[in-house]
Amino acid sequence: MREIDGKTRVCGLIGNPVEHTLSPVIHNTLAQRMGQDLVYVPFLVEESRVEDAVKGAYALNVLGLNVTVPHKSAVLPWVKEIDPLAEKIGAANTLVRCEDGFRAYNTDMTGLHRAMLSDGIRLEQEKVILLGAGGAARAVAFLCAHTGVEKVYLLNRTVEKAQTVADEVNRSFGRECICSMALDEYDRIPGGGYLAIQCTSVGLHPHVDDVVIADEAFYEKLHSGYDLIYKPWETRFMKLVRENGGQAYNGLKMLCYQGIHAYELWNRVTVSDEDADTVLQKMKEAMGIDG
Repeated sequence: MREIDGKTRVCGLIGNPVEHTLSPVIHNTLAQRMGQDLVYVPFLVEESRVEDAVKGAYALNVLGLNVTVPHKSAVLPWVKEIDPLAEKIGAANTLVRCEDGFRAYNTDMTGLHRAMLSDGIRLEQEKVILLGAGGAARAVAFLCAHTGVEKVYLLNRTVEKAQTVADEVNRSFGRECICSMALDEYDRIPGGGYLAIQCTSVGLHPHVDDVVIADEAFYEKLHSGYDLIYKPWETRFMKLVRENGGQAYNGLKMLCYQGIHAYELWNRVTVSDEDADTVLQKMKEAMGIDG
């Protein structure tokens, strides 16, 4: 049992709910692996108490915080500094202690990028299809533009919402890289060789048989598919990608790497590939997944 004393640094998670989070597995495993005197705990924070939580964490000498739903945008008015990518996205999931407050980052998107790189996928010059136009899709659209994708087709049931996201990202980066389309217009996407990123909650447990697009002709356009969902372990979207010859991945590795990047920012360290693999395995064990 690790000894906790006055020298132990504290990091944590604020959100609502937080009972089933895997984040303690990530950070406490890393602290143990890297021999650092640090503990990580989840904090349940009501929406009306976000300001109190951020200021209170700083007053309590908390080293850093992760932020989960529904507080990722609500924390921004109460931080001292905002990283440029988090500012463009308008949401942060990591707060790093600095002078007189916290600096906000979005390691969700850097985590997704690192997960893709570890799977051999580079966003630079990639052709991408994004499914959905909610907060997650908006953040991924900013990541795509930030990393230099060739083209993004942003598909959503409400095309006006997709157009709003596309306009915002294109304006922010000064180039027309995001194209909005209605979800049922996927057959208008030219050619093939696309990376698809599934950014909606469709298919999330327990609705495991649901999928945004069921037509196999859509999946024939893809070389790979990422589902940001990781429960169930294999969504129907992933099955359809694989059945039509593509590589399919879920969101667990993204969750792993967003946590790793946060840990690196808090502690000014670099996490090795070996330690990252250990953390991912611990997360799978916590979910009851073999291999």
